[in-house]
Amino acid sequence: MDETLGTEPAGKETNEGVLGRLERLMRKIPGFSGYLDKKERRESDRELREALANKLDEVRLALGGISETLSADIVLAIDHAEPIGRVDNRLMGLIGKIKDAPSGYSSFFDANQINESDLDRVYIFDGAMLAYVDEANDQVKALQQAVDERTHIAATIRELDSVLKDANSEFASRNEIIKGMA
Repeated sequence: MDETLGTEPAGKETNEGVLGRLERLMRKIPGFSGYLDKKERRESDRELREALANKLDEVRLALGGISETLSADIVLAIDHAEPIGRVDNRLMGLIGKIKDAPSGYSSFFDANQINESDLDRVYIFDGAMLAYVDEANDQVKALQQAVDERTHIAATIRELDSVLKDANSEFASRNEIIKGMA
């Protein structure tokens, strides 16, 4: 669970009010104004996706540093090159999906009547995505520590890969949520 946001990945959501989640979401992303004003929804969506992609770019940069560290030991580099490459590809794919998502989901955000429960689902999703990004960042830090200590490297890579698989699936589900509302 992300303590800053009070969010958990989808499926583990508590009964906490949507406005509370949204307020924490807005505090987490500098300049994010949220979806409360219909005129600002499209811009807010773009800002959120941009912030998510930027945070994941930082995670990817840290992963590149770990690969560089591993390359100093040829045995470690060979043992972990394929799984690290797979994680990097999954991370690049997620960043691309987030960056390339239709700007503002115009059919959704242009609607005159937006069901409150549908918006709740989008808010919950956005909080969950931020939680996944934070979890990926934490896993990369754990991987750096595992590499530094030369212990549990493979297991830590698998944990990071699992987080990124879940995040990719979760992002794909947002498109389904939006399509179902349009």
